Amino acid sequence: MNQTPLPLLEVKGLKKHFPFKQGLFSTQKGSVRAVDGIDLSVYRGETLGIVGESGCGKSTAGQLILQLIEPTEGEVWFEGKQMTVLSKEELRKARRNMQIIFQDPYSSLNPRMSVEDIVSEPLVVHGLYKGAALKEKVIELLRLVGLDTHHLSRHPHEFSGGQKQRIGIARALALNPSLIVCDEAVSALDVSIQSQILNLLKKLQKELQLTYIFIAHGLPAVKHISDRIAVMYLGKIVELADRESLFSHPRHPYTQALLSAVPVPDPTQRKERIILQGDLPSPANPPKGCSFHTRCPYVQELCRNIAPILQEQASGHAAACHFPL
Repeated sequence: MNQTPLPLLEVKGLKKHFPFKQGLFSTQKGSVRAVDGIDLSVYRGETLGIVGESGCGKSTAGQLILQLIEPTEGEVWFEGKQMTVLSKEELRKARRNMQIIFQDPYSSLNPRMSVEDIVSEPLVVHGLYKGAALKEKVIELLRLVGLDTHHLSRHPHEFSGGQKQRIGIARALALNPSLIVCDEAVSALDVSIQSQILNLLKKLQKELQLTYIFIAHGLPAVKHISDRIAVMYLGKIVELADRESLFSHPRHPYTQALLSAVPVPDPTQRKERIILQGDLPSPANPPKGCSFHTRCPYVQELCRNIAPILQEQASGHAAACHFPL
């Protein structure tokens, strides 16, 4: 009898509320619910895409998973360990297996450091290599991402955006992690360069058995690289499905609207665009009931009063909607 494999990463009830203060005496007036209770499982070797509008909480979720910021509530389990209760030293050791590729290759690299120093820094900090062995490892990492030995002594300002992101990828690979969070890793790059970086990430995943969380707002990039996709809206996951199911049959109205905005490359084809009415509500004051009801074209009274839960609508396809499509 086949058993379901245990997830590499499991997130339970994860929340991050940022308090804000106002007035002469800086009295706390409320909190911004950047992430407002999400549950996720990521399995070894897969790519989970997280998409949504700017401000939906997807990047904050990535930082919470890596424990770069402390959660308000919830649990993060990685390789069987509860990350939120680890000591600083235990967390430092666990972080060797979980790395991040940042959105902006221009600001994520220290301009005063050479490429050799940037890529070797994680190896030095964890005491893994020294001397000639360290340099040999750095050269190996650079070659993995399509760079060469003559790049070692150069500084970040001497590279294009795509090359800088390759340096960032090499740094993320240095400690041989099992999980990499790609936080908008291609959004700052030209479209032609985006495809090169996406193909590089797929190639590295196959060669090194990597697991990715790929955070982005561009659906074509997410479709190209992801196995499963989570759609976020106002700090919550509103739909979770495999790639083919999500794109062929979106079950949440928000996902349907997002997909309708993706341009079709064939000028002879016409696509009906779903225009959402109103603005994205403030995460400091989210609406009662379903968080999407203020913009939903199918809203009913139930939606205004009771928040739907994320539940399976079909095999492997879950949506947080009282009236799924």
